[in-house]
Amino acid sequence: MTRARRLVLVRHAKAEPFAETDHARELTERGRRDARAAGTYLRDQSVLPDHAVVSTAVRTRSTWEAMEQVMASGAEVVFDAACYSGSTDLVLESLRYVPERARVVLFVGHQPTIGYLAHLLDDGAGDHEALHSMLHGFPTASMAFFDVAGSWEDLGAEMGRLVDFRAGKG
Repeated sequence: MTRARRLVLVRHAKAEPFAETDHARELTERGRRDARAAGTYLRDQSVLPDHAVVSTAVRTRSTWEAMEQVMASGAEVVFDAACYSGSTDLVLESLRYVPERARVVLFVGHQPTIGYLAHLLDDGAGDHEALHSMLHGFPTASMAFFDVAGSWEDLGAEMGRLVDFRAGKG
């Protein structure tokens, strides 16, 4: 598979356990550090997004902002409420609206949806060490990297090849 498109699934960084609402939970100091470290990793790997889809929760928005401070990608960002409490199908639907010109897309979301999405997209022919790591869980600030075959509008099951997994501190 030629690398035409890259999708990076990011679980939000460590958040405080309680807030007025779940949607309002802020990142902890460790979460902010972990999010910046994730941005540094992406920058150092030259995997800079040109488009991002981010859940509207405070912790996902803050994760994106901390990552972007380091990456300085200038990516077009869509904050999507459906990605906060939506199913894998709703997240996929949101990703299908990514502009075709986008080559590197970052999705910042929540468990368990992000883990389900990673397993759904995986074509089974990717990096075995990355898969082994991903199967041990998707802690906060973790990232799964997929090369994607086909167009964004057709994104679906087994259309991604897992090429890297970076576990966050959790």
